[in-house]
Amino acid sequence: MLVLFCLGFLLGAKHERSIELAPFSTNKSQELDVRGVWLTTLYGLDWPSISSLDAKNDVLRIRLQKKELVAKLDNLVRLGINTVFFQVKPDGNVLYHSAILPWSEVLTGIAGQDPGYDPLEFILEEAHKRGLKIHAWLNPYRVTLNTHLKTSLRLHVMLGVSPASVFSLHPDWIRIARSHYVLDPGLPDVRNWITNIVRELINNYQVDGIQFDDYFYDESKNSQLDDDATYHQYGQGFTEKADWRRSNTLCMVQQVYHVIKSLNANIKFGISPNGIWRNIADDPRGSATEGGGAAYDTAYADIRQWVKNGLIDYVAPQLYWPVKHKKVRYDVLAKWWSEVVRDTDTQLYIGIALYKIGNPTKSEPDWGLENGVLELRRELDFNDKLPEISGTILFREAYLTQPQTATAVDYLKYRWNP
Repeated sequence: MLVLFCLGFLLGAKHERSIELAPFSTNKSQELDVRGVWLTTLYGLDWPSISSLDAKNDVLRIRLQKKELVAKLDNLVRLGINTVFFQVKPDGNVLYHSAILPWSEVLTGIAGQDPGYDPLEFILEEAHKRGLKIHAWLNPYRVTLNTHLKTSLRLHVMLGVSPASVFSLHPDWIRIARSHYVLDPGLPDVRNWITNIVRELINNYQVDGIQFDDYFYDESKNSQLDDDATYHQYGQGFTEKADWRRSNTLCMVQQVYHVIKSLNANIKFGISPNGIWRNIADDPRGSATEGGGAAYDTAYADIRQWVKNGLIDYVAPQLYWPVKHKKVRYDVLAKWWSEVVRDTDTQLYIGIALYKIGNPTKSEPDWGLENGVLELRRELDFNDKLPEISGTILFREAYLTQPQTATAVDYLKYRWNP
């Protein structure tokens, strides 16, 4: 009933280093596998560099940002990476020309200011020339990264900017969670707004895919989203708010999927959730893990259901634990996700923690073994042995050029682009 309702509603609307190159084997062809990387723009973590904002003028800034991006793409090709998940909507602003959302401040230092070029258009052109695919990566509900007074004042001032911030245009949609301003996922208008963002993207850009990250209901213990009024208005028929929240996320995912397929069936739609759906102690269908912030219970996202119902083309769970972790084992989760996608049309790409490689901790010492190569090899070997796994995505791009991962990246190149 719920699924049909959602669908019906939609239809209305340089260092010297040595590396021991141990042989590896695989039981399947890697020719069509995704070898991907997430390229983050939040805070300019991967791109653009903060130093680019200090350029003497806009011409130099644009030249520098384009040069940085091209250098990154060339490095990805050298490493054998074939797919980039480019963060185009890190919050309530974007890195492409939109009639719905204002420009991101990471490009100029000022939110809403035209950067003088279109980063998404530029990366699509440069990436496609190099044989790289680009998936537009969006955070659907986050509006800001804090709730400081100066942030609120800046957003109110942006009411005079075109397009204006959703914060100033629709204050009734705004809530606070995890000390961020976020949109209320329980409001149908919010879900329609997100769907229209995706519609605009596909109509205007030749992206190869659309990906949402795992921040659906993004709360913390001390900063929870207050949606009692929304639940009272729209939660009829649900005895538990948690079930109602999950239905809201389902409706949004379903709307977006059907809009994508109605516009261009070749564009892939994927979700990158927390690596744990549910722990087996809470659900016999769950994984043999403990803790880890299960997506079903914390983000109110029933990814398993979306896979079984064919609402996403791929799922990319973030398995950011080593193989020998005591409570949350990489291999246990990779196998669990493989069983979930088995006999479905949903592809499985595994997200791995490049940022942890070469940086061991007391609880996760294996990240430092053989300069991180041992753990990386274990995880890639495991991915290759499971026929249901169709690719690997690295988090994140900047760690491909940092000293702590240097030896492991050499191994990656040997393996992916020998």
